[in-house]
Amino acid sequence: MPAIKILPHPEYCPEGVQFSAPSGTSICEAMLENKINIEHACDMSCACTTCHVIVREGFSSLNELDESEEDLLDRAWGLEPNSRLSCQAILGHKDISVEIPRYSINHAKENH
Repeated sequence: MPAIKILPHPEYCPEGVQFSAPSGTSICEAMLENKINIEHACDMSCACTTCHVIVREGFSSLNELDESEEDLLDRAWGLEPNSRLSCQAILGHKDISVEIPRYSINHAKENH
């Protein structure tokens, strides 16, 4: 089982966390199963961008993006070359490191 390292995020996991998940599991499913309650407004049906993540390590071990995911990612806040929708990114056999962007299209707060 590959290890998933979630980098610190001020709301979802302030300290960061690492856990393992079976190959064939989506990053979103693995995070939810490990109590990281990332937004997934469309119930993981590849219809929004609220579960957008940036894969910092292990990107090439994930399944390939399909056209619908690519089209949606164009609307994601903070898009980077290694961005994925966590509901569509399926774990392979290598460890990965994931950053949850500070904001999503549904989750924007002002800093005080």
